[in-house]
Amino acid sequence: MRGELAFILSPRIQFAPFVRERIVLALTVMKFGGSSVGDAERMKRVANRIVERAREGHQCVVVVSAMGDTTDDLIDLSRELCEGIPSQREMDMLLTTGEQVSCSLLAMAIQSRGCKAVSYTGWQAGIYTEPVHGKARITGIQPWRVLESLKQGNIVIVAGFQGMTQESEITTLGRGGSDTTAVALAAAIIADDCEIYTDVDGIYSTDPRIVPVARKLKEISYDEMLELANLGAAVLHPRAVECAKRYNVNLVVRSSFTYNEGTQVKEEAVMEQGVAVRGIAYDKNVARISILGVTEKPGQLAIVFGALADQQIDVDIIVQSGVIDGKADFSFTVALNDVERALDVIKKIRHDVEFRDVTSETGLVKVSIVGAGMVSNPGVAATMFRVISGLGISINMVSTSEIKMSCIIESSRLAEVVKALHTAYGLDAGEQVFVGGPADRR
Repeated sequence: MRGELAFILSPRIQFAPFVRERIVLALTVMKFGGSSVGDAERMKRVANRIVERAREGHQCVVVVSAMGDTTDDLIDLSRELCEGIPSQREMDMLLTTGEQVSCSLLAMAIQSRGCKAVSYTGWQAGIYTEPVHGKARITGIQPWRVLESLKQGNIVIVAGFQGMTQESEITTLGRGGSDTTAVALAAAIIADDCEIYTDVDGIYSTDPRIVPVARKLKEISYDEMLELANLGAAVLHPRAVECAKRYNVNLVVRSSFTYNEGTQVKEEAVMEQGVAVRGIAYDKNVARISILGVTEKPGQLAIVFGALADQQIDVDIIVQSGVIDGKADFSFTVALNDVERALDVIKKIRHDVEFRDVTSETGLVKVSIVGAGMVSNPGVAATMFRVISGLGISINMVSTSEIKMSCIIESSRLAEVVKALHTAYGLDAGEQVFVGGPADRR
């Protein structure tokens, strides 16, 4: 029986208490991303895989994303019809239809193979969120309908990426939200496993498209995977990893196109002796905003970042220069799609914060190294600086923690930096961690 539980760095999430009857081999949550169900043939392949699992004696709850580029196509259509920034509420109404299409079609495909299946939207499945459109967080799950359908012998298909507020408003969870849907459901129904199916067969030391000698890891710790996900690894969403760590969900990443063994994400992973850095991540979704000539007095930064937080704008790396003649410059990074909103917010608080000018810069990328062994291995930072400077590349910003280090550089040099770092840290020849992979995060 579950009591009141909570996400890390998110509002408290409640799972309605219950006791699950164990009448089968296992209860498994399977999540399939947009590329896995991108067309009819891929949908059939996924249906076959789910039916195979069910006929082995497993109960299956399947979370599915919108097909292929459906979400991007819907966004483009909204831009054709709407001048300016469209209503976030109506965008949520629009975008949730993509998952509803794929989950209903998948249910039909499973039924045609002789198995019982039923599809549910996120709100029909009992997923409740905070009243925020576009980037809502799950606040509670009441999985009674899912459990009853399982008891009746159904494979249950749930639309990912969506939920409902207490006021019955439809919300979306943001890019990557289907991962979070799957892990949260797995925790709520006390599933034995949560399998994330994508177009790669596990977690690698870096993007294999950039470094062909990148190797797959058999396992990785929650903490390392959380850092990688936050730093741009597209194979898992950070909130999904947070949830898995909090509730100790048995999480596995594997390919929907092969039957290869995947990568297990767990509390403690076996560390390779002598390896301080486990993976190299990158994030192209980066822009830098600089506020110049800020009057030095207490509370200025609090006003700026408080106003940005009120508009749900996430800020990453922050750097402040020294004070000269009572003035200081400071810079911070935001997501590319938040630049215009962030600039607008800063201009609106000019009566509260005295500054000379505000500028923005794109064409940047954040490159990061991650490893639990970094804290006990001196010289890791020096190696990163030496490799990047040796390529004649300037470092614009730096951020560090116990198990990660990030540098902001120009995006045009990304590939050669990742390759050089991968070799410098001895990752070319061993199985490590996946980073910065395919954008299959709905």
